[in-house]
Amino acid sequence: MGNSKESRVRGGASAKRRSLAVVVGVMLAVAAVDQVVKQIMVTSLTPGEPVPVIGDWARLYLLFNPGAAFSMGQNSTWLFTTIQLAFVIGALIYAPRLAGRWETLGVALIAGGALGNLIDRLARDPGFWFGHVVDYISIGSFAVFNLADAAITIGVAVVVISMFAKEARS
Repeated sequence: MGNSKESRVRGGASAKRRSLAVVVGVMLAVAAVDQVVKQIMVTSLTPGEPVPVIGDWARLYLLFNPGAAFSMGQNSTWLFTTIQLAFVIGALIYAPRLAGRWETLGVALIAGGALGNLIDRLARDPGFWFGHVVDYISIGSFAVFNLADAAITIGVAVVVISMFAKEARS
């Protein structure tokens, strides 16, 4: 009986390590790809000049955003930086408690997007903690966004769907 309890404890620790590894791995991968693509856009595009991809519907449009989604809160850059840093740290602390693989993936995507935009806020002009986020994807008349923003949005959808699925199974 002792072996059974010991293997359950070991299995639980293994699952916790696996959840943390997934969050760290996905988070770092999303942030790295986000930063590489942003650098390509910064060196390839001229700010404010749209480059059609699919007619006028989808285009590349480089801008530097001090605010959040839809350029809201442009005078609160420090607040968004703080929130993104808190989420990244919180995701790493909470990761071992994540139960399901979809919930884990969703949190990892959100954390990766937060880290990608956090890097901009820490490393880009006008300076540390107040840097502007590089946005470059423009679809229709929707806001201009980036890969990190897309990862956050997809991650939130995955977490919400996993919560509803978990509730439906209960």
